[in-house]
Amino acid sequence: MMAVSSGCKGDSMGMDNGKYVRYTPEQVEALERLYHDCPKPSSLRRQQLIRECPILSNIEPKQIKVWFQNRRCREKQRKEASRLQAVNRKLSAMNKLLMEENDRLQKQVSNLVYENGYFRQQTQNMALVTTDTSCESVVTSGQHHLSPQHPPRDASPAGLLSIAEETLTEFLSKATGTAVEWVQMPGMKPGPDSIGIIAISHGCTGVASRACGLVGLEPTRVVEILKDRPSWFRDCRAVDVLNVLTTGNNGTIELLYMQLYAPTTLAPARDFWLLRYTSALEDGSLVVCERSLNNTQNGPTMPPVPHFVRAKILPSGYLIRPCDGGGSIIHIVDHVDFESISVPEVLRPLYESSTLLAQRTTLAAFRQLRQISQEISQPMVTSWGRRPAALRALGQRMSRGFNEAINGFSDEGWTMMESDGVDDVTVLVNSSPDKVMGATPLYADGFPSISNAVLCAKASMLLQNVPPAILTRFLREHRSEWADSSIDGYSAASVKGGPCGLPLARSGGFGGQVILPLAHTIEHEEFMEVIKLENISHYRAEDMLMPGDIFFLQLCSGVDENAIGTSAELIFAPIDASFTDDAPLLPSGFRIIPINNNSQNPTRDLASTLEVGPPGKRTPADYLGQSGPTKSVMTIAFQFAFEIHLQESIAAMARQYVRNIISSVQRVALALSPSPFGPRSLQAPSGTPEAQMLARWICQSFRCFLGEDLFKTVDERNDSLLKTLWHHSDAIMCCSLKALPDFTFANQAGLDMLETTLVSLQDITLDKIFDRGGRTSVCSELPQILQQGFACLPGGVCLTSMGRPVSYERAVAWKVLNDEESPHCIAFVFVNWSFV
Repeated sequence: MMAVSSGCKGDSMGMDNGKYVRYTPEQVEALERLYHDCPKPSSLRRQQLIRECPILSNIEPKQIKVWFQNRRCREKQRKEASRLQAVNRKLSAMNKLLMEENDRLQKQVSNLVYENGYFRQQTQNMALVTTDTSCESVVTSGQHHLSPQHPPRDASPAGLLSIAEETLTEFLSKATGTAVEWVQMPGMKPGPDSIGIIAISHGCTGVASRACGLVGLEPTRVVEILKDRPSWFRDCRAVDVLNVLTTGNNGTIELLYMQLYAPTTLAPARDFWLLRYTSALEDGSLVVCERSLNNTQNGPTMPPVPHFVRAKILPSGYLIRPCDGGGSIIHIVDHVDFESISVPEVLRPLYESSTLLAQRTTLAAFRQLRQISQEISQPMVTSWGRRPAALRALGQRMSRGFNEAINGFSDEGWTMMESDGVDDVTVLVNSSPDKVMGATPLYADGFPSISNAVLCAKASMLLQNVPPAILTRFLREHRSEWADSSIDGYSAASVKGGPCGLPLARSGGFGGQVILPLAHTIEHEEFMEVIKLENISHYRAEDMLMPGDIFFLQLCSGVDENAIGTSAELIFAPIDASFTDDAPLLPSGFRIIPINNNSQNPTRDLASTLEVGPPGKRTPADYLGQSGPTKSVMTIAFQFAFEIHLQESIAAMARQYVRNIISSVQRVALALSPSPFGPRSLQAPSGTPEAQMLARWICQSFRCFLGEDLFKTVDERNDSLLKTLWHHSDAIMCCSLKALPDFTFANQAGLDMLETTLVSLQDITLDKIFDRGGRTSVCSELPQILQQGFACLPGGVCLTSMGRPVSYERAVAWKVLNDEESPHCIAFVFVNWSFV
């Protein structure tokens, strides 16, 4: 049946020569079945469909083609409409949150105006009664600011309910009121794609952070997830529910004991004795709030636990409100007093930073909720055949194993070995059955490995002027700069199902290849991958090198340079190619935490940035864009499974290995430190006299041998000359005068061309970047360069350190003379280079 219509309105229509064809319901049903099997069939496939489906035999192939085109169009429109509806719901919920935040800020402004007027009046009154210096006058003048200490409470059910209701009131006043002065956390801007509105405290007891946002989960599911703190809070060692009471309003009161891992070897872990109150409000919202119990009578108490510092949680919690159209609007408040007085002064900013609390705790809760919400709405299986929930659990195991290594609790079986006389590296041994069985796999034939203990070597060090994100990214991308292939081989041997002997002395770098990126969190704050170390050997009982591939499961986080106050981690564990979800793991790695405390007085910091003064010499702080040099603490921990009779030898090896890593990290950190030439740490070498002198020699020698300037316009001052050389668009490199020349310097374009860094440049020799023809050509020109002083090379192709081809239009090589006119090195400039 033919029918003319103004547009395509349903599945029962197709178009032929400007006219629409109406299909029978049976034909539409058949086409729909075919569409779900193959949405975009080829011409041959459409003809086959007509032959195989008799009900479509009277329809032309062209009409079938048009039907499928229209069907795909409608599917795309439906998806777009659904996406726009979801965005609209998000924007509506975010708008509601912003309006509430605006109301709260207006109340805060009103309070500040009132307090300002009050203090002004008090100042005037003090000026009028300057003759009255009695103690009574001084005390009563500020009496309204004093908060009396809470009297001891009865720990009966009624007394606990009183504490719970008071906790609820105080929590809500922080979540939606003005009990705490909140300021927006630097770097976090609200929007439909952001994680939410994130704020940190200013001027309150302890440290506090607050977040509010939208997640696509129902309130009861949100409560279930958030109360299971160990599943999403990586720093949480354990939460024990010691008692549960039911209240008359269908709520519950729980008495909890919680332990948190110490993030570094330089400070003890924290524990908490808590009351948690879960209840429903009259508007249908759910609330989970908690606080430390430290002033109750006649009730259960938690005595001090060895190796833990008892800290306090001030009224904190979660407010979960149902959202129109599904999902929940969530307010999170974390308010903690970590008792920072118990740690060394240099580490106190680590426990006095609201930004770190927000990054490690508050945002971790939101990321877990949003990750689970996304997995429910978009079910998927990763490239490794694992579901995201399995990878999350795997990441949790990696982080937990690393935290256990850093803390080394005695109740888990760890004992400390005697020092070798130098206390820079701590070595612990664990031979408990649980640890050994969890760390040593079975042989392929089912018999257990003979490794019967685990050793951990750990240390912490202070770093300055190196952003954690940049250093962590370098450690991930340039493993050969710090790792020892023989140690990796030793670690891998235990996983591959063979007894491990002592690692042999072995030198030489090796390459790492990411063969399987597994998962990202939705904010791309963390990713997991499997890396393969190539051209390496592992070890067997005979202490012989056996060629084979080594695989590491690797977890990396905090490598976003734009995130403020974020800690960074690189954790890895050797795995076998047949790795399963419950396979044993021995995580090792690095954790870098910033310990600057610049965010504690944002008002003062803002004022300092607006100061206007006479121009003068800029300080290093001006180049860093901060109020002072950045500091961070790096913690290193490496674990090894071993046979108990080799304990002393393995301990000596582990100590030396960690010390070598510390030296490598210090060398890398020095190279990555910001220079006065720009904000990017990897952009310029340090402006040392040696670097400035080399830049002058390069330019003077070019002018001497080629009769023209290397740069058209440049200030002759050394610092300006080095800056111009560094930022020049052509690749400029220097190599030594050895029989096998190696590179000693390159500007930023040269490093980009070779895909390397200043640290790794010294490992590249001139012959490695050319193919056979290029090596022959360059080698034949070297005598001419040394005799004549320069040589012009034709365009060609060379190779980067990663093996990628790079073409260049032409190149010039010249001899670089020092101030005594003696040959110092050979310089090259590659003009108009590009990746092929």
